[in-house]
Amino acid sequence: MLITFVRTIILYIIVLIVMRMMGKREIGQLQPFELAISIMIADLASVPMTELGIPLSNGIIPILGMLFMHMIISFINIKSVNMRKIICGKPAILIYRGKIEEKTLRKERFTVNELQERLRGNNVYNILDVEYAILETNGEVTVIQKPEKRNVIPEDLGITPEYEGIPYDLIVDGKIMYENLKKIGKDYKWLEKQIKNFAAKPQEILLATIDGKNQIFCQKKGEKQSCTKK
Repeated sequence: MLITFVRTIILYIIVLIVMRMMGKREIGQLQPFELAISIMIADLASVPMTELGIPLSNGIIPILGMLFMHMIISFINIKSVNMRKIICGKPAILIYRGKIEEKTLRKERFTVNELQERLRGNNVYNILDVEYAILETNGEVTVIQKPEKRNVIPEDLGITPEYEGIPYDLIVDGKIMYENLKKIGKDYKWLEKQIKNFAAKPQEILLATIDGKNQIFCQKKGEKQSCTKK
């Protein structure tokens, strides 16, 4: 039992490292070749975990081989547009100017019901509102609504909103984010002064953030209400 447990931990760490090296896309939307490699890595890791007679190296070496293959394919993917089309395929237009492309649906083995489901997943409930629907290479469907059905944005109203910037976490679960303090040009003394305005100490804070307008959000641990100060 102990040997199986140790082997599982070792393989888990190796697979985790390999997946991180393969990039953030591996935990997001996968391309076909990425999905194939991920499935193979999972399968290669599972055998040495349960079969004690098989050396760990029989699982580790093929996993590293898959990582090497992934890096080669990714490099080719970046450098060659033509190879990218072969490896990942091309986006397919399912709805063109409000009309369903039946031939494309059949080619991509997509049913009308599946198309409607994907539209609803994009918060579009009436097909009359759709100008274009594009099946991306990762299997997601991008929906472009007709101009009169799109959400109104400030530009449509001739309004120029103030720049908001990116909110930064100052404290998360009682821990001070010193790296973010450096990014906004502040230090611990400044943070301590701000937190005192909320009658709290850093270790008592569940979450504290600051936005581009210097508004500070703060919520203590165990409290249901939050406070905001500028």
